[in-house]
Amino acid sequence: MTPEGRLATVVEMLEEIARQGRPADAVAGAFLKARRYIGAKDRRAISDRLWGILRRRARIDWILAQCHYDATPRRRLLADLVLVDRLTPEAVAPLCTGGARGLETLSPQDWALLQQLKGRDLFHHEMPAWVRGEYPEWIEPRLAAVFGDRLAAEMGALRDEASVDLRVNSLKADRETVRARLAAEGLEAEPTPFSPLGLRLPARVALTAQSVFREGMVEVQDEGSQLLAMLTDAQPGQSVVDFCAGAGGKTLALAAAMRNKGRLIACDVNERRAEQATLRLRRAGVHNVTRRILESESDKWVKRHAGTFDRVLVDAPCSGTGTWRRNPDAKWRLSPDNIEHLVALQGRILASAARLVRPGGRLVYATCSLLVEENERQIEAFLAANEGFRPVPVGEQWAATVGGDCPVEGPWLRLLPAQHHTDGFFAAILERPFDGGVSESGSSALEQADHLEE
Repeated sequence: MTPEGRLATVVEMLEEIARQGRPADAVAGAFLKARRYIGAKDRRAISDRLWGILRRRARIDWILAQCHYDATPRRRLLADLVLVDRLTPEAVAPLCTGGARGLETLSPQDWALLQQLKGRDLFHHEMPAWVRGEYPEWIEPRLAAVFGDRLAAEMGALRDEASVDLRVNSLKADRETVRARLAAEGLEAEPTPFSPLGLRLPARVALTAQSVFREGMVEVQDEGSQLLAMLTDAQPGQSVVDFCAGAGGKTLALAAAMRNKGRLIACDVNERRAEQATLRLRRAGVHNVTRRILESESDKWVKRHAGTFDRVLVDAPCSGTGTWRRNPDAKWRLSPDNIEHLVALQGRILASAARLVRPGGRLVYATCSLLVEENERQIEAFLAANEGFRPVPVGEQWAATVGGDCPVEGPWLRLLPAQHHTDGFFAAILERPFDGGVSESGSSALEQADHLEE
C-alpha cells in the first residue's frame, strides 16, 4: 500500500468504529480479516496509527475545538499528522491525492485547519486534567476519590501503550526455557517483577508466529491477571470454579496450577466466548476443564452444587477502567448508567457464586476496575450481609502463593499501572470457615443467597 492508502484505511476504520459502537479491537480485527490483501507491514503501520489516534483522542478533539472545528475521523487523522508527526501543511498535501484508495484532496477548510495546527503541541497548559489524562470528564470525581494527588500520574500510565506480558504454561515449560526460545527467535523478554511465571516483551509482536505460542508454552496475560489466578491458590485434586470464565485466560492459569488434576469448571453466560476458549485449552494441553454455560448468575446449577467447591474465582464483569491502556476506546463508551448496572450485577454474581464455596473453602472476587464502588464497597456490602465469610489478608496469601513481599498494604489487592506496571486490578480473598456463619437475621449466608432465585 502507498502511505496515503494506509492513511485512508485508518480513516475508514475510525469511521467504522464510530458507526458500530463496538470495541475497537473487534471492529478492527473484522475489518482487516475481510481485507486479506493488506500485507503484514501495512497492517502494522495502520494499527499503530489507529491505536495512536484512539489514545490521543481527547487531546486532539480539544485542540480541534480550539480551532473551531468538529472532530471527525478525517480531521483527527490530519491533526495527528501535524501534532504528532510534526508534518507541515505542505508535507500533508501530497498525502491527500484523491486517488481510488487514498485520502481526498485537501479542501480550503482542511488547509485552513492545517495552518492553525502548524507549530502546536499535543499538550497545552490550558487543557483540563481530564483532557491531558485522556478520560471522560464525568468520571474525574470518582477517579480523584481513589487517587487523590496521584491522579495525573496514574492516568498518564493508563494513557500510554502497555507492554506485552506472557504467562509461561508450567504444564509444558519453565520460564527460562521459554525465555531462551524467544531469544533464539530474536525476542528479548524480561522476567516480570512479581509473577514467577511472567515474561515481558517491550512492544507488540506477532506472537502467533512464534513457536512457543504455537506449542502452547505461553499465553498472553497481563502480570496482574496472572497474580490474581495465583492468589486463588487452586491446588491439584481440588474442585474449583472460574465463575466468569470469559475467553479462558484465568481458567488456563488455574488448570496449570492444578497440574491438570482435580475438577475445574469454567462458567460463563456467553456461549461464543466459551467456544473461543476451547482452542486455547487444547493448545495448552489442559484436560481437567468442564465448560458450563449458565443462563444467568442465579442458574439452577449453582443451587444444585452449593457448598461443594474448594475455590471459587469471580472475575466479575466491570467497567474495565483498569485496562484503558490496552482498550483506549472503551473509556468513551462508558457511562454512569453502565457503572450503576454493573455494580448491581456484580453484587448479584458475588452473592450467587458464594453459595458454591464449601466450609473451609475460599471465594476470590476480582475486577479490572479502578472504582471503589466496584471493588471495596462491593466487598464491604457482601461481608455485611454474609457473616459466614472472613477476609484473608492479601499479604498473607501473597507470601504463600506468589512469594516475596506483597507490594500493597491493607487487606485487599489493588494493582495500578503507574505503581506496579500492570493493568489496574482489584482482588479480595474471602474464606468460609468450617463453622459456617449466621447473619443477623438468623439464616445462613448461603440460605440468604438462595432466595435470589425464588
